[in-house]
Amino acid sequence: MVLTSTDLTDSALAEKARRVRLLILDVDGVMTDGSIIYSSGGGETKAFNVKDGHGIKLFKKAGLDVAIITARTSEVVERRAADLGVKLLYQGATDKLVVFKEILEIKSLDPSETAYIGDDVIDLPVLKRVGLSATVADAVEEVLSSVDYVATLSGGRGAVREVVELILKSQGLWDGLMKRYRA
Repeated sequence: MVLTSTDLTDSALAEKARRVRLLILDVDGVMTDGSIIYSSGGGETKAFNVKDGHGIKLFKKAGLDVAIITARTSEVVERRAADLGVKLLYQGATDKLVVFKEILEIKSLDPSETAYIGDDVIDLPVLKRVGLSATVADAVEEVLSSVDYVATLSGGRGAVREVVELILKSQGLWDGLMKRYRA
């Protein structure tokens, strides 16, 4: 979906995006394509999209914050969060709603100031409470039919970047961030 300036000015989606101060991400199926590769030595591998990563860095550069909530626990995710400067990392979160409420308290945010990208039914309790709910193109049907925005891209293939751009453009921050690249 290519958003025009009209879409970002006049839509209810853009109004929700303008309020966002914190973007919360699921990992498997959102930041990755959902594949988990185990090595014979017991290690785990995940592939992350560099455009998603740059989008997260741009989001933070704009003065906004990012959190990660995942039900699984992985050293690979810990490393990716550190690489991106994401300090709010919650692994092993089988009840993501509890973690979401904790984050709201820590950051002194109203749910309307948050966005969440999830792809499976475990994400629904949080998706139903955030200001802007989003998912990836290859999410499960229950999620696809429950969110404000469905990215045109799949998990691990740039969907996070797409949502980041939606938020930053809605807030009028995108062009300022792009000046250094257009010089």
